Amino acid sequence: MKVENLIRAVRELEKERNLPREELLDIIRQAIIRAYHKHSGREENLRVDIDFDNAIVNIFTHKIVVEKVTSPAIEISLEEAKKLKPNVKLGEVIEIEVTPQEFGRIAAQTAKQVVFQKIRELENRLAREESARYMGKVTTGVVLRKDGRVVYMKVGRTEAILPPAEQVPREHYHPNDRFKVYVLRVDETPKGPKVIVSRSHPALVKGLFELEVPEIAEGVVEIKGIAREPGFRTKVAIYSHNPRVDPIGTCIGPRGARVQAIVNELRGEKIDLVKWSPDIREYIANALSPAKVKDVQVDTKEKKATVIVPRDQLSLAIGKEGQNVRLAVKLIGWHIDIKSEAEERIEAKAVEGEDGAD
Repeated sequence: MKVENLIRAVRELEKERNLPREELLDIIRQAIIRAYHKHSGREENLRVDIDFDNAIVNIFTHKIVVEKVTSPAIEISLEEAKKLKPNVKLGEVIEIEVTPQEFGRIAAQTAKQVVFQKIRELENRLAREESARYMGKVTTGVVLRKDGRVVYMKVGRTEAILPPAEQVPREHYHPNDRFKVYVLRVDETPKGPKVIVSRSHPALVKGLFELEVPEIAEGVVEIKGIAREPGFRTKVAIYSHNPRVDPIGTCIGPRGARVQAIVNELRGEKIDLVKWSPDIREYIANALSPAKVKDVQVDTKEKKATVIVPRDQLSLAIGKEGQNVRLAVKLIGWHIDIKSEAEERIEAKAVEGEDGAD
């Protein structure tokens, strides 16, 4: 029977919604079987053959050859079977074409609702599977539209949501703009999976480094920590497991190409690469880069550190509006107090004076 409308629908769905043809055809097979059962009033073991190029469908049933038929849906008499296959034997299962001549129009009408329901289920399933693959990873999102402050993006075949809390304050999102995003979570809803993505999460920076720096993806260089103020500045602590590999130089790349690609993706956000060290004093000093540190005094029990810097490095160590030290505190996880050498000398003399008075 001819089913041009169904085949045309498959072609359109395959192209527009990027759905796999074989799964679409399987949906149509199941819909036609259901329509046939309703049309014939019998439950039979059917096989549906679809000639996709010519838009022709043939329906076959399987029946057991018996002497006397008691269940017409699954049995055929030996006499009738011999008309179809002269050398057939009792107990053999034969395939018989049972496509009704008038079935094309009935099948199309009956199958239509089933097909579209199943296609929605297929889209939801594929979206769930795809979302599961993206979960916790960095991928590309294309801006579809904005609804208030909420941004809707296309991630693969799935529509994703970039909530206001996961946006970067200085970024603007226009239709068709492409952004790397971090897939934060996937929420199950009655309408299918709802994918939540982020542009502000520190894991986005980590994922970008993994994409740009092969040594990180391979595990030679490890990201030990990230402290981020989205849209402004990020500190990334890195460590090399191979003493011959410089972690800072590796992440910067030839002529700064690797780190610049990440800065560009983050729309100009500054990145400080910090060399991680198991020596907490050295690690704290490195974290306050680009300031030069004179001395670091630590209280490991209280996780507090006093950092001494030359007077001309004090403002650099603290950073504009305290940003540099704030990010260092977030990266290390310690309280950090910064003092100039002059302040340290004054305090030291004051302590000496108190001791003398005693």
